[in-house]
Amino acid sequence: MGMDGRNTMKKIEEFSDEQIVIVNNAIEMAEDIVSEFYKMSSSQWLRNRYDVLTLSQLSKSEIVFGPFAQIVRYLGKRNKSQLGSGDFDFYRICLQDHSIIQALRENFSLRLDPFVLYIIAHELIHIIRFGKFIQFFDASPDERALEETIVHQSTVDILKKINISGMKEVFKFYGC
Repeated sequence: MGMDGRNTMKKIEEFSDEQIVIVNNAIEMAEDIVSEFYKMSSSQWLRNRYDVLTLSQLSKSEIVFGPFAQIVRYLGKRNKSQLGSGDFDFYRICLQDHSIIQALRENFSLRLDPFVLYIIAHELIHIIRFGKFIQFFDASPDERALEETIVHQSTVDILKKINISGMKEVFKFYGC
């Protein structure tokens, strides 16, 4: 049996405890950098309801192979609200530990902290764009491809302004 009771031939590799500390620090840094870039106050930031989870916290349907992360949208409801006016979009950034670890193994110049910083900043920019209705979550494949290009460039533009050790290697990995 696998990590969540499903049959698997091989357990999918998860971040170690030491790596989780690094990931948490990268998440905090990404939140600060992205919110500062978009000039968002903490109350505006909280309106973009989201969570970041690693592989050990994901449901089977949230695990994918290939991407380093994916955003899943859920419908949230305010406490004690029976009306639809209390509904809101809740986004979950699902980090794919196994894909990230594999990329680090295949690209020795990459380090976990700047790599995850890029990944989280990228996903947060998507969430901000969804929240501001700049892009719809349920876009066509062509619209999604264009959105990826726009968000990638925005992520690079934001992170290039900050001196972060190892980020040049991340940009090189992404062909920048």
